[in-house]
Amino acid sequence: MDALTALALLLVLLLPVLLASSHTFVYHFKNVFYVAWMMVIGVVAIPLCLLSSGWRNVDNMRILAWLTRHVKHLLGLKYHVSGLEHLELEGSYVVISNHQSSLDVLGMMEILPDRCTAIAKKELLYAGTVGLVCWLGGVIFINRQKTSDAKSVMAEAAETMLREKLRVWIFPEGTRNLMGSILPFKKGAFHLAVQAQVPIIPVVFSSYSNFYKQRERRFNSGTITMKVLPRIKTKGLTANDASTLSESAHKLMLATFHEISALTAEANGAHGE
Repeated sequence: MDALTALALLLVLLLPVLLASSHTFVYHFKNVFYVAWMMVIGVVAIPLCLLSSGWRNVDNMRILAWLTRHVKHLLGLKYHVSGLEHLELEGSYVVISNHQSSLDVLGMMEILPDRCTAIAKKELLYAGTVGLVCWLGGVIFINRQKTSDAKSVMAEAAETMLREKLRVWIFPEGTRNLMGSILPFKKGAFHLAVQAQVPIIPVVFSSYSNFYKQRERRFNSGTITMKVLPRIKTKGLTANDASTLSESAHKLMLATFHEISALTAEANGAHGE
C-alpha cells in the first residue's frame, strides 16, 4: 500500500468521526460537497439538455430542476412551501425573492414554474459545468459593474419575455445577505416588469440562521419555509413608478420574512425539545 492510498484510507476512516465531532468540519465538508455535487450534476445535465432541445432553451430548466431536487436530502434540508397557487398564472411574470446564499438555488428549483429562467451575475457563466448548464437553461447574464449594460439586458429581456412567453426569476438585493434581514432592492426587476407590463410575484425564504451560520461555521440539518405571495400588478405603471413599486415590495417581503422566520425558528425549537 503506497502512502497516497494509506492517506486516502485514513481520511475515509476519520470522516465519520469528524462529521460527528466537529461542526467546523461539517460546515466546510457540506459547502465543498454542495459545490462539487452541483458540478457533477452539470456534467450529467449538459448532454441531457443537448439531447432534449439541441441548444440553449428555457425548457432545459425543467431538466435542471429534476436533477437538483434530491440535493436537499443530501444536505439535510427540508422545505415547507405555501402559496404555490400564486404561480399558476398564464403568460409571463417576474418572480422576485430574497437572497441569502447559493443554497437559494435549491429553493428556486423546488418551485420553479414552467418556462422560467433566471437573471444572474455574469461571473456565474465561468463557473465550470454549472455555468455552461445555466447558459443552456436560458439564464440571462448581466454585468453588475456596468449599469448601461444591465439596462440594455433588461430591455432585451422584456422583449424576449413577451415574445417567448417566459417567466424570469430575479434576486433584487443583487448580492447575498445572511444578516437576518433583506437588503434594499435594486430597481432592475421592477423596470423589467413595468416595461413588459407583467405582474411581479414575490417569493420569500425564511432565515437560514436556524441551521446555517457562516460566522460560527455551522451547517446543520434544518427547515426552510418558502412563502409565495399574491401577484403585484404593473399594468398601466411607468418607469417613474419603479421606485415606489420596489419600496412597497420590499416592505411586504421584509414583513413576511420576519413572520415566517420566527415561525420556522419556533417550530424547530419545539421539534428539538
